[in-house]
Parts: sequence; C-alpha cells; structure tokens
Amino acid sequence: MKHPHLIHLYNRVGFGILPQQVAILSKHSTEKNVAILFEESDKTTPLKVDPIRIKGLEKFDSKNREERMLLQREHRKLVIQLNMDWYQQLYNTNSLLREKMTLFWANHFVCSSNNALQTEQYIAVLKNYALGNFKDFVVAISKNPMMIRYLNNQQNKKAHPNENYARELMELFTLGVGHYTEKDIQESARAFTGWSSDKTKFVFRERQHDDGEKNFMGKTGNFDGTDIINIILENKQCALFISEKIYKEFVNPEPNKKHIKKMARVFRKNYQIDELMRFVLTSDWFYDDRNRNVKIKSPVELLVGIHNVIPFEFKKDKYFQYLQYNLGQKLLYPPNVAGWPGNKQWIDANTIMLRLKLVSTIAQQKAIELEAESEFEDDFEIINKRKKNKAYYITTTVDWQHFNKEHKNTSLKDWQQVLLGTQLSSNTEQIISTINNHTAREFCITLMSLPEYQMC
Repeated sequence: MKHPHLIHLYNRVGFGILPQQVAILSKHSTEKNVAILFEESDKTTPLKVDPIRIKGLEKFDSKNREERMLLQREHRKLVIQLNMDWYQQLYNTNSLLREKMTLFWANHFVCSSNNALQTEQYIAVLKNYALGNFKDFVVAISKNPMMIRYLNNQQNKKAHPNENYARELMELFTLGVGHYTEKDIQESARAFTGWSSDKTKFVFRERQHDDGEKNFMGKTGNFDGTDIINIILENKQCALFISEKIYKEFVNPEPNKKHIKKMARVFRKNYQIDELMRFVLTSDWFYDDRNRNVKIKSPVELLVGIHNVIPFEFKKDKYFQYLQYNLGQKLLYPPNVAGWPGNKQWIDANTIMLRLKLVSTIAQQKAIELEAESEFEDDFEIINKRKKNKAYYITTTVDWQHFNKEHKNTSLKDWQQVLLGTQLSSNTEQIISTINNHTAREFCITLMSLPEYQMC
C-alpha cells in the first residue's frame, strides 16, 4: 500500500500514524490493512463508572435537598471522570475504527446528562453498535434512558403527546430536514407514547401508550416506536442521509453525490454499518488526492494525535477540562441536540491561536492561560476566585525518554510525511528546509506547530 494512502487511511479511521507503523503496514495491500482495522475493532472496551464511588451514592436521600445536591455533585464528578477515561482509551486503543466510529455516532445520536450511570449506558450503546446494524442501533438509542430524558420522551403520553423525540428522530437521526411532514411527526409521537424509563432502565408504560391507528408516511396501522423506525428505514432517503454524513466525516467535508449514492446502495441492502465502512475504505476514490488533507481536525483528533507522538500528561485534571472547553469540544458535553458542526467551525480567532501554540506549550511544559467554565467549578468560593481575575493555566509533564527510545531510528523525512503529508506549500517547504538538521524531537514540535498539522 502506498505510504500517502496508508497515512490518509489512519488519519480518517484513527488519529494519525507513526513512521514505524507505516514501514510495517505499507507491505500489505489496501484490503489487508482495512481487514486488520476491522479485526482489531472486533471487541468493545467499555467505559465504566467506578463502582465504589457509585455505591457511596446509595446513602443519599433524593428527597432531602442538601443530600440531593450532594448526589448531583457526585454524579457531575463521575461524568467528568468518564470524560477523562474516554480520552485515556483513545490514547491507548488498538480498536481504532470502533473508537472513531463511536465518536462519530456520539455527534449523531446526540444527548447529554449529569447522571453518570445514564452516561455510562449511553456510551455503551454507541460502542456496541458503532459497527453493527443501524436498525438495531436506532431502536437501542430510542430506548436509552439518557436519550429518552434528554428529548423528553418520558413526557410523551397518550393524552398529551410530546413530539420532541419523534421530530429529532427524523430530522437529525435518520432522514434530514424536508423528508417528512408535520403529520408524520404527530403520528410518530403517538407511536412512541409510553416509551419511558426509570433512571437507568427502559420502561414501557402500557397505560400511557396510544394503541390507536396511526397514519405514518403513507402507511396505516397500530404502530409502536419500532414500527415507525422500520418504516423510516424503508425510505431510500435514510440510507442517503447516513451515507452523506459518513462521507463528510470520513472522506471529504464537500459531498460527492455520485460516491454517496454508491454508498447508499450498499448500506440499504441490510443497513450494516461495517459493510458500508468496508466499502468506503476499500474504494479507490477514498484515496484520491482531492480527499487528502482537506478536513480540519476536531479538538479530539488534535489532542489524541499530539499525545500519540509526544507522551504527555496534564498536571491537573481540571485544567484538561478547561482546555477542551477552550478548544470548542468537550466530550459528553455537546452544545445542543445537533451536536458540533465540525470542520471549519472548529476554527475562530481564539481557537486557532490556541491550536498553533498548543504543541510547543505541551512539549516545552510551558503554561497557557485558559478561560474556566463556571459550570464545572466545585463551589461558589472557587467561582468567586475566578471572578477576581484568577488565571487558569495548563501545565504538563512529558516523557521524552520514552519518545527517544521509541523513535530513535526514525528519519526526519518519515516524520514529515506522517505529520504533514506531501502536498505542502512553498512557504512550508522553506520552513522545513531550515530545520532539517534538528533532532527528531525538535523537528516534530516544529512540524506540529504549523498550520498544515491542523488538517488531516
């Protein structure tokens, strides 16, 4: 497999690739390398809330205001811990494709909660179905307690239907705007009445379910939520909608209708996500020059990619939360039900400056002043200190000994290829020519501080 194609593959389904991996994997064909990615992503590694911490919550009485506030505070801490644990998995995973698909679906089936157990279950659904059957995925997410509560379906009752979930199911999750009517939303909402939950378990409340006849997308029957999902998936637009979102995320932000239609034909056969992704990753057009280095890295892709090269740790966990916030993407804390718009929206006047100096700051263990989130402060005392112009900084520790040991036989040319690709401007080539006598460590820091490193 050609080096540029292999690097592109790992930029899309992972977080970059190291020179040593290129040397080994380039001996394989494209089909073999894609097969390896699927084999390594066969197993799912769950994210779990610390059971000891959860057990300690049982003593709290939710009817007591003070204890209820303590309970909520503990749950918030555990969700933040899940955020950090997720990053640790991304730093260390071999299941690249499954993890990257999980991130994709987290920004598709968007919801959030300050309940740690619900959040744990939600992540489990994303991971389990990330490469599975899309129909089963939609049913599972529709029955997920976190989603039910986020989109108010626990309020969806026979006497007073709530249309929130029915609307977002079609608008954001399966069809897209303009491919359904207001009548379809109303009838769909009736079908989902009674789909509720306790805090951590799906509950079908039969007395709240409307078992009358519904008319949905030209079909009539005593439909429930699963029937509605089946009818939606019969619509060709569903396969097109999902294929386009996957194309824009994994191939190119600018959609190619011809290729998307081919993807949709493959997907619609049985709605297997793994089959769709295998088709995409083994297609010649996936590796076209026009699709390489055209996508702006998300903050998650940027942070994990940096960590894969430079082994660093944050000295304070809280400041890592602030860094995510300042970069514009905090895992498990989406801005709204539509999620992060991505690509060009990752960059503004503030984030581009932070992005460009981030690598040198981490590598040289300097400090960057960050804006703190009051939402994640522990108490009002800390909030008041922040209001009194208290600065927040990120500082790191870096294991350069590990870097030198792992990469002692890599060439600067190899690093240039994996970090920036080959399609460079004359100005960038000129900059690189002035540093080609540096150590690998210095060379990597400089390359990763260039604007081109923001692309993948």
